[in-house]
Amino acid sequence: MKDTFYISHGSPALPIDDSLPAKQFLVSWKDKVFPQTPKSILVISAHWDTCFPSVNIVPRNDTIHDFSGFPDPLYKLEYPAPGAPELALRVKELLIASGLEHVDEDRGRGLDHGAWVPLMLMYPEADIPVCQLSVQSERDGNYHYNMGKALVPLKDQGVLIMGSGAATHNLEVLSKDLDGVVLPWALEFDTWLKDALLQGRYKDVNEYEEKAPHAKMAHPWPEHLYPLHVAMGAAGENAKAKLIHESWHLGAFSYASYQFTAGC
Repeated sequence: MKDTFYISHGSPALPIDDSLPAKQFLVSWKDKVFPQTPKSILVISAHWDTCFPSVNIVPRNDTIHDFSGFPDPLYKLEYPAPGAPELALRVKELLIASGLEHVDEDRGRGLDHGAWVPLMLMYPEADIPVCQLSVQSERDGNYHYNMGKALVPLKDQGVLIMGSGAATHNLEVLSKDLDGVVLPWALEFDTWLKDALLQGRYKDVNEYEEKAPHAKMAHPWPEHLYPLHVAMGAAGENAKAKLIHESWHLGAFSYASYQFTAGC
């Protein structure tokens, strides 16, 4: 596996909302984006935020419906993918070898919606083993980028590494009245992020809170962007970024998603 990915997973309702272009993007994943079948999948999800890096070690993943206020059918959806205990232990081993002294094992946690919502559309058969890795919102972009660098060897073992978050994530400003409109500050941040990634300015992306316009508006809290830093780092040295999807929802939610290909 040469490539790693960052997916803006968006609304938990994505699997049942046919109006969103992001759903069609994910449904077409195997045909148009990534035809290879991974041996296993490592998801770095914005919705698992811990003090120390944590991996889930389970024989089969439960489906965590970690949201409220959505249509009832959504709570009936299940994504019972096998767990990936060997992958989880390998992730822990690599992180500790990189200098992280404390990596936790969670032997009861399944998949939150940052993982199962996109995977349900990408790999609906739910037959590929999946492991999750948490983010640490009290740390910074450089920390998560270095975490990703520690995971580079996994790509040679058939592991698909996917960060799952959101290119912009300010829930306070989202409104159905804004559908079809993109708020200027959100577009400016999203454009800055796209330009920085496509130009290989990863150091700027790691320091986005100081470098990017409207960084605090786009991400009042950083957990939805940190999976991007892990995916960037895991792509390896001189990796090239490619924008693989862009669309907007509710005025300020960017579904921008990226593919990172290792350089020569």
